[in-house]
Amino acid sequence: MKEVHIGGQAVLEGIMMKGPDRYALSVRKPDHEIEVTVTKYNSFGSKSPLLRIPIIRGVVNFIESLYIGVGTLMKSAEYDDSDEKYEQEWLDDKQKKIDSFRASGNEDKAVKLEKKVEKYKESVEKAKAKEKEKEGSGGYLVLTLIISLAFAIAVFMLLPTFVAGLLYKVTDSSLLVNLAEGVLRMMIFIGYVWLISMMEEIHRTFMYHGAEHKTINCMEAGVELTPENVMKHTRFHRRCGTSFLFIVMFISIIVFMFIRTKILWLRLVSRLLLIPVIAGISYEIIRYAGSHENWFARALSQPGFWVQRLTTREPDAEMCEVAIKSVEAVIDWREYINCVNNHSFEK
Repeated sequence: MKEVHIGGQAVLEGIMMKGPDRYALSVRKPDHEIEVTVTKYNSFGSKSPLLRIPIIRGVVNFIESLYIGVGTLMKSAEYDDSDEKYEQEWLDDKQKKIDSFRASGNEDKAVKLEKKVEKYKESVEKAKAKEKEKEGSGGYLVLTLIISLAFAIAVFMLLPTFVAGLLYKVTDSSLLVNLAEGVLRMMIFIGYVWLISMMEEIHRTFMYHGAEHKTINCMEAGVELTPENVMKHTRFHRRCGTSFLFIVMFISIIVFMFIRTKILWLRLVSRLLLIPVIAGISYEIIRYAGSHENWFARALSQPGFWVQRLTTREPDAEMCEVAIKSVEAVIDWREYINCVNNHSFEK
């Protein structure tokens, strides 16, 4: 078989793994069973040789990963039963009151409350049907993706530019202002990651993130995929999306150093226009670091590993089992590890 690099993403109580021609979402459901959903896809990059040119392929891969990532994250949220539990508790409480009214001979109040419960059930069913219809449409997914991108660009790209621009009131040095902008951007990014890592639900998602990395590391080391074997590997990975974002922040500092203007709107527009270029360069760096073993590749990976200490946590064996299910659905990992151990990948 040809050597392939699979990627993944942690979602709510599950993991998505993406192979050459399909991606799989495995989720641990409330009943403790693992549900696996496999979706075939044709990579945008396979549609034209132009889309496989270095830097351009990075932009294409970034957009593709965002689209698939947002879709699988939304899909995993459907398995969250917290709303259903609340609804059932509400219904149980009302049923007790209805029984109490009837036991005390107050039939009128019992009937009125029953009608209220029926209206509530109808409204819930209509809301669920409407939500399912929205989630099933590609337009809804695209809208969600656009909103997510707009938020990320505003907070991590434009806000630091605006705030750092205030320094022009006390200095004429574009170099100093651009450097301050880059440092502020890094601080916002790391601060945001640190804050969300404090949330209990996100903490579990970061554990699944660790399971995703451990599983890929285990397979790429040529070791059989079992929860016990997976647990022995590191939770850090060189091709991680967190590392990619960190490199984006770092490369943006270098690129924006060449944009020397004090006019705010020009500075903001230049940041927007250069996002694809920065993403493309960052992708090539991650790609190089992930496929080489020399000191330079290790040095490129190290800052990303530091940030991954925030975005990954040590998983348990059940989380690793979920990750293995996703891998099995997108690649024959037994053949893969055989090729790793025998150095027999096709050229």
